[in-house]
Amino acid sequence: MLQFADEAYIEVRSGKGGNGCIAFRREKYIPMGGPAGGDGGKGGDVVFCVRRNLRTLAHLRYHPIFKARNGGDGSGRNRFGADGEDVVIPVPPGTTLKDAETGEVIREFTTESEDERFVFLHGGKGGWGNVHFKSSTNQAPRYAHDGKPGEERKLLVELSIMADVGLVGFPNAGKSSLLDYFTAARPKIAPYPFTTKIPNLGVLHVDTDSDIIIADIPGIIEGASEGAGLGFQFLKHISRTACLLFMIDCSDENCLSAYATLRSELGTYSPELLNKPRIVICNKIDVEGATEKAEEIKKNILSEEPETQVLMASVMERRGLGAVKDVIVKMVSDLDRMRIPGKNHAQISFPSSDNTIQSKSEKSDFLKSRSVDESMEVQYPGQ
Repeated sequence: MLQFADEAYIEVRSGKGGNGCIAFRREKYIPMGGPAGGDGGKGGDVVFCVRRNLRTLAHLRYHPIFKARNGGDGSGRNRFGADGEDVVIPVPPGTTLKDAETGEVIREFTTESEDERFVFLHGGKGGWGNVHFKSSTNQAPRYAHDGKPGEERKLLVELSIMADVGLVGFPNAGKSSLLDYFTAARPKIAPYPFTTKIPNLGVLHVDTDSDIIIADIPGIIEGASEGAGLGFQFLKHISRTACLLFMIDCSDENCLSAYATLRSELGTYSPELLNKPRIVICNKIDVEGATEKAEEIKKNILSEEPETQVLMASVMERRGLGAVKDVIVKMVSDLDRMRIPGKNHAQISFPSSDNTIQSKSEKSDFLKSRSVDESMEVQYPGQ
């Protein structure tokens, strides 16, 4: 559990621009060579990018400060200072950036590819050297511009796991066993509540061209939407799933009311969760008397929700799991064809800002990266 983190507070700083240089050309046989001070380099940017192989924010929690390099100062002989190195912060898909003080959502990373870069803070512009200020009336300018300072922000980084199917159920309903059967994930399985303490992800291989990501969150108990148990902390991880799979333990004495209780907790946390397509699995029908309860649960659900698919299975005895797999594959495939947000292609509108996405090969214009102090009386060549 210590290796999983879905929240982290970090401080990010872009680099300061380098100072312009005051220098003059001093060379044999060339008297009064004129100004030759180069410009300062641009400060490094703070850049975020998505890494598909990341599943947690632990790397941010243990490294809370990210600083880009400052730009180098200009020097004589019209030599420019080096641009500062950017600091690149990798985040997993489903990450949300928020202002740590106001809670304002800055950006959500859902559909970005790994070669896209989100420039959050721009580095300070480099100052102009005195070579820019020579003119017929000022042939030996003895001033240059300082580099512009960088920016600094404190952020709250939150992670909501993106998956195709989210497993929902009470503790010991069989969610981890189902994940273990369908995928290569090996979650902890034991005959006592809350064996799952962190979200687990598994990949169900359908064919050579498609996979289905399944997310298992810790068991939900009554009152989870108000903070009871572990469910409240991890309910947000099913907010971006394409569909939900409810697991009901038919050997439990309260199984007849389990589905209604789970729907109530999800609706209290976020009403949007109730609009997701869902499948109900009545598990543990191998236990005596559980099949009759499963039939009654199915009858009650279909009477109110005829579009909901209810299946009976026993994960322990591997009964009915083939039908469960077929239903999962069909539902996810249908959602893909309908292009419903949730399957790693969530359609999210971002707040307008000056921050931009840049390709690695994109380069800024040189003069745009140099600072000009508008308060100074500047003479440009030809004036």
